[in-house]
Amino acid sequence: MAGDQIKLLSSIKMEKCRDAYKIVDSLNRTLKQRDLMFGLALDEDDKEQMIFTIYDTKGSDS
Repeated sequence: MAGDQIKLLSSIKMEKCRDAYKIVDSLNRTLKQRDLMFGLALDEDDKEQMIFTIYDTKGSDS
C-alpha cells in the first residue's frame, strides 16, 4: 500500500556532534504520533560530518 511507505522530507549534512543522537531520540519520541521519524548517520565520505534526515512515515503527499 502506498500509505505504508516512508517519504524523505529533508536531509542535511552537519558537523559531527557528540550529543546529536539525543536530539534525534527526543524528536522521535515526541513526534512519533505525528507520523514523523528522524535519522542520524555518519557521512561515509567524511567521518567529521553527519547526515540528519526527516521522514514522513505515512508516505502520503497530504
